[in-house]
Amino acid sequence: MNQLNALAQPPGPVEEAVDFSKLTQQPEFLALLDEIRSRRDEIHQKRHVPRDIVAMMKKARIFRSATPTKFGGDAMAPHHFLKMVEKIGEVDGSAAWVAAFGSANTYIAALPDEAQAEIYATGPDQVYAGGLYPLQKAERVDGGWQVSGRWKFASGCMGADWIGVGIVGSDSVQRAAEGLPPEVLMAVAPAAEVEIIETWDVMGMQGTGSHDTQVKDRFYPDMWTCKRGAMGIYDEALYRYPPLAFQAQVHAACNLGLARAALDLATQMSGGAKLMPGAPRLADRAYFRTGLAEGEARMRAARAYYYEMAEKAWDELAHNAEVSPETNNLLRLSASHAARAATDTIQHCFRISGMAAIQEGHQMQRILRDCLVVTQHAALNDVTMENAGAVLSGLPAPAGYP
Repeated sequence: MNQLNALAQPPGPVEEAVDFSKLTQQPEFLALLDEIRSRRDEIHQKRHVPRDIVAMMKKARIFRSATPTKFGGDAMAPHHFLKMVEKIGEVDGSAAWVAAFGSANTYIAALPDEAQAEIYATGPDQVYAGGLYPLQKAERVDGGWQVSGRWKFASGCMGADWIGVGIVGSDSVQRAAEGLPPEVLMAVAPAAEVEIIETWDVMGMQGTGSHDTQVKDRFYPDMWTCKRGAMGIYDEALYRYPPLAFQAQVHAACNLGLARAALDLATQMSGGAKLMPGAPRLADRAYFRTGLAEGEARMRAARAYYYEMAEKAWDELAHNAEVSPETNNLLRLSASHAARAATDTIQHCFRISGMAAIQEGHQMQRILRDCLVVTQHAALNDVTMENAGAVLSGLPAPAGYP
């Protein structure tokens, strides 16, 4: 589309006021849950969420959640959006992971206004996917960057409208020699102009379609690049919310949903058929009852802390230009803790549920495998706990954190 024509187009009809706290109760969202539930085996087998389900996610306002209101979006408070992701996670982990990238438009909110006008020219429900690593060196040319390379983990790329890649300039070697991290840029292009190489074959979150992406000798004008993790250019609270913390939170929300599913599934199994003649039902076993109660308490406590910090950060932004460093650190800590506590709960549910849970087609083992992948993510792994502890100890925040 011609850039000037895109800028001239209105973003679409003005939406009526929405009660974001009730989005998970709306017919479009409930229909989405039913569709995912009926097709989660298909999602797993295809290794991605089909485009018609992505279209249903758009109708449920998932992908306009982080779109600027200037372009007809919701610029939604994270604690409302996270509950949508969590609810989808109760049905399927991979679908929740893809829905979580409804938050990713906070990344492209750092692009120049003219680029964003082009992105949202056809409406606010745009799907962005980005596999930014490994970083590829780009050549600086007149007006932009010449880029070739291949990147991993572009979750949701099979249903994306726009795809970002990670690049660094030729000064990255010099910065490294000086002990400085590279200045990471995100370069964005229409998804149709980026090659997807289907490589995703993993033990969990199989349906996220986190394939490799590739471009060869592609020119990215400056208007289509921005610093990775930079704040959005619009004066709305969402674009002052710490973007890297938000990334950690959306992934943790997947695990909170999976934990709820595991607890509910274990409860359903508690009075089921017995494999061994004369053996007590699960509900009649003390270890099962204790494990179920401990899991419920662990998950609810972690979830309360997680949402407490999300709401606190949002409240701070109502009165300040940015959240405090202390709150930013606790956002990261609460997200990593929620992901871990959820995983502990799921592992315990698997253990106390007995032999039935080991079957390939049993939902409990899929929940277990999905949750383990979540805690491996760089935004939630052991390093984040180490960094959070360093800040709590009064040490300087490590480079790139929080």
